[in-house]
Amino acid sequence: MSRIGKRPIAIPAGTEVSVKDGGINVKGKAGTLVRPLHPSVSVKVENNTVMIEPAGKSRLAGALWGTYASHVRNMIAGVNTPFMKKLQVEGIGYRAELSGKQIKLQVGFSHPVLVPVPEGITVAIEKNVISISGPDKEQVGQFAADVRSIKKPEPYKGKGIRYEGEVIHMKQGKKAGAAA
Repeated sequence: MSRIGKRPIAIPAGTEVSVKDGGINVKGKAGTLVRPLHPSVSVKVENNTVMIEPAGKSRLAGALWGTYASHVRNMIAGVNTPFMKKLQVEGIGYRAELSGKQIKLQVGFSHPVLVPVPEGITVAIEKNVISISGPDKEQVGQFAADVRSIKKPEPYKGKGIRYEGEVIHMKQGKKAGAAA
């Protein structure tokens, strides 16, 4: 039994949730999100609440019950207030700038790295802090992870792209000459 799936999901004012054509649609002030429904899960919208229930007694239905409940909660939260991730670019000569619908990163390679910004995501850059926001939590998190993977922070000087607030455990470098 899913503890997350049992709880009804409240629909705030100004948000519309509907189930049609084998998918769930959530519409709010920040946009519209659509997710296909698995046949093992059923969704009911009534009295400004959403109830997720397993469609059968299978193990898959039980596993997807709480997962879809979390997805619907994230969709409702995202269309009301967009999710945000912040990345810091650290290192001498390391820069990030926005050129059109691309992020131009100079992170220690012989050439700048161009990263296209996907539809539905907003990117702002100021003082080497990349702010990524959008209504879809998965899309924002995946794009932030993709940008970070271009140059992960290295453990000796901490240069690279890291999440804001991420702690990098630094390694000690070579000792400067042993006692001879």
